[in-house]
Amino acid sequence: MSLDPSRRDSTGTAASPAPPSDPIGTAPEPSAGGTAPRAAVDWRLKFLLLALVWGTSFMFIGISGQYLEPVQITLGRMLTGVVPLAGFLLLSGSRLPRGARIWFHLSVTAFIVNLVPFTFYGYAGQLIPSAVSGIVNAATPLFVVLFSLLLLPDERPTRTRTAGLLVGFLGVLVVFGVWTGFAGASAAGLLMALGATVGYGIGTPYLRRFVAGSGYSSLELVTAQLLTGTVQIAVVALVFTDAPQELPPHAVAAVTALGVFGTGAAFLLQYGVIREAGVTVASTVTYLAPIVAIGAGVLLMGEHLAWNQPVGALVVIAGAALAQHHRRTGAQPPGAAGGAPAGTRAPGR
Repeated sequence: MSLDPSRRDSTGTAASPAPPSDPIGTAPEPSAGGTAPRAAVDWRLKFLLLALVWGTSFMFIGISGQYLEPVQITLGRMLTGVVPLAGFLLLSGSRLPRGARIWFHLSVTAFIVNLVPFTFYGYAGQLIPSAVSGIVNAATPLFVVLFSLLLLPDERPTRTRTAGLLVGFLGVLVVFGVWTGFAGASAAGLLMALGATVGYGIGTPYLRRFVAGSGYSSLELVTAQLLTGTVQIAVVALVFTDAPQELPPHAVAAVTALGVFGTGAAFLLQYGVIREAGVTVASTVTYLAPIVAIGAGVLLMGEHLAWNQPVGALVVIAGAALAQHHRRTGAQPPGAAGGAPAGTRAPGR
């Protein structure tokens, strides 16, 4: 697979045409009026892979949380996520973005999308069941819609897309049988999970507005984002936490899986979905993640499904399909749905 992004001039602007194909969404975005390169991997496959890696993340957080503090989990996750991406960046001949402005926005994105949610979910996992965290996390698209109205004036949700978001959220509630109530759930844990969800809701349109149209490839942007986030959380971990007393191999493996798959690869895929399908569509992956978590429990942990869980799964899928309906019926060309805000140079994410 060839990853040979265009060379750039001293301003960081693409100075030569992008490659004709972009297997994983890593090619640089074109300048205004240009044509976006078509990815060999369809955005729907990237969408499903995102659901897989993020749906299993709660399991790995639970394992690592038995031995590490939430901040340490975040540090390990960020570090193991950025190292392979940095190696891939070097091997591909790419380089990190240049310019104070893009690095500022990447630092903000890392704080909002990585540090806050990862750490908050670590704390929430100590106070509430992972199923409850999954339910709260499913509210991400609703917060994305809210903050998209503030940050992305050209990507206003339609009635159909909004209905899809609501149906999907209803499906998540059915999956977990919420009519039984949240008996014994910690208010602090719920607030932590809600704070993580709000972070995703703010960070996704922020990324679309200020980062996705920068002209750099997904690989370059994700690597830089995780790099600056790793530096931020490393300072916090060194100042406020002590070294773990015990760290068995399976805990190390759990953190590594969170980093390599749930962080590095996942955010690279997310950039691709955002650029090809739009910000609201990308956010609906949180509806499928709880379904994946249930599947992992059945296949790996020997758990059994209640009647409401497969029924809820169907509702979730229906909601996600409804939210994505504009992709099939819209007249815009590929890459134009949810087009870039005024002043940016990229097609829609």
